Amino acid sequence: MIKHQRSRAQISRSALQRLYIAMRHLFIRGNYKPLGVSGEAMISALKTLQPEIYGSMNDNERVELNGLLYIFQRLPIGIEQCRYIKLISKEGFETSDFQPIVPAKRRRNCYHIDDEQMFIEMTRGRSDIYDILTHLTFMYIEAEKIRKNSLDSKNRQKRAWKMLQEIVEQQEKGETYNEKVALTYLSTILGRTYSETAEANKAFSKASGVNNLFKLTYSMGRLSMDEHIDDIDREISFSSALREKLGHHIYGEVWANNIKNVLHQNGLLGKPIHIISANMHSVMNSLYAKTALKRKVNFDNLEKLAAHLSQDENQHLNTAVHKYALKHGMYQLDDQSGANISVQIFDCSQLDFKNLPAQILEDKKHPIHKDTVLIVMDYAFGEQAFETMDELLKPYELGDEKIPLQIESVNIMGKAGILAGGKGDIMIATAHVFEGTADNYPVENALQKAHFEGNGLAVYEGPMITVLGTSLQNRDILRYFHKSSWQAVGLEMEGAHYQKAIQAASKIRKSVNSDLKVRYAYYASDNPLETGSTLASGSLGLDGVKPTYLITTEILKGILLVEEKEKVLA
Repeated sequence: MIKHQRSRAQISRSALQRLYIAMRHLFIRGNYKPLGVSGEAMISALKTLQPEIYGSMNDNERVELNGLLYIFQRLPIGIEQCRYIKLISKEGFETSDFQPIVPAKRRRNCYHIDDEQMFIEMTRGRSDIYDILTHLTFMYIEAEKIRKNSLDSKNRQKRAWKMLQEIVEQQEKGETYNEKVALTYLSTILGRTYSETAEANKAFSKASGVNNLFKLTYSMGRLSMDEHIDDIDREISFSSALREKLGHHIYGEVWANNIKNVLHQNGLLGKPIHIISANMHSVMNSLYAKTALKRKVNFDNLEKLAAHLSQDENQHLNTAVHKYALKHGMYQLDDQSGANISVQIFDCSQLDFKNLPAQILEDKKHPIHKDTVLIVMDYAFGEQAFETMDELLKPYELGDEKIPLQIESVNIMGKAGILAGGKGDIMIATAHVFEGTADNYPVENALQKAHFEGNGLAVYEGPMITVLGTSLQNRDILRYFHKSSWQAVGLEMEGAHYQKAIQAASKIRKSVNSDLKVRYAYYASDNPLETGSTLASGSLGLDGVKPTYLITTEILKGILLVEEKEKVLA
């Protein structure tokens, strides 16, 4: 009998599958206790998976501080105080007296119903639900460490915990206290050194939408003690409306129809249309900033101009560009559908082409597509990319008439984890491989490695892995995709979903041209294979400006400039 020793990658993939099966099961069931049998199964699977972003999660004493900061910037402020958490759909709370809470780094409305209960709107599909359940599971793991570090063998509170309680009470009353002494007690409870605790405390204090580290630690530990000693269980539940609506494109359909209505109302429906998935500033700045600010800022180089605009003290300049754009062909659609994806529509016939940045024009004599329309959509989240793109590529329904959109290209600029280089480097997709399935989507990418070489950044070309969740990746699985015959260069969450929708529309439904051009380019926000370079280590900051505008420029050149073969045909 041959014994097969499973590799770490195989063990991790099994843990990932168990985790997702457990989450889907609990969602269908409607509720669970995080430290009950089902919750413990999720905790066990997450610990086996050992995601890089959660750092020292498997250490029984040391609380993972970078991971906690990462999740609390994506969870509503005050959630650590709530015993009951309920995930809901859009159910009318936006018209109630409850004040919505929006996490600093996730677009979702949350409502603090009372001292113990938090409602969180889930309108962006399964990926959003998996994301938040994973973060909550990690939060409960760390809360258990805090409890264990704060109680002795007879479940009596240690002196450090009692002192932490006094410090939190002093903070709430606005009283002064000795911070150095307070950090000493806190470091004991967190199982970290004094310097590590002091550094983390500064990071939490600077972060927006997050309670301070003292209050977070106390709230997490208190709820864990209540459950451990007094059997007062914590609970996560899902509303019946959320379970009924999930997977039916309800928010995506409304979102896409709003866009098509604006196109129709402004006479843009019959024009050539190009879709761009990107942020809400780079295309606008590339098209308008030079003209809008010509009397205020003198930068010929688009990258330098963008870096100038990204500084906090220059927000008034961004406002000026935005106001100018709205008067010269840009339409701003702030989403009200629940999809939480803002949109900008650009009528290029109203652009001042003579004053576009030289990086886009290349030369003044280059023929330009002037009568075209750009739809720039903010980033979707995971599976939501399929829902939104699938609905957007469908014909516009005007009464009984179906009017196909004249879509000529779909362009995706995204942030991604890189497996070969470092932060800020660029990746060009040749295919999207969907993690955990046999699905893969080859891409005939109109962007090539040569478009970006010679700009001071490393450029990698190859397959991209579309992962089930960025917070669930570990080195073993990623090394497998990178080093095996897959030869993957990076990982992201939307590519396979976008390509699935594009192929369905162009190859099966025939609702758009079969020769529709696609452009996929990503810049590296992190390298999960390098310690200290995961998403939990912080954002790119100004380092993200260069790759963002290089990619934006190449996308706009591909859309606006007439190719040589087109000139011959003309």
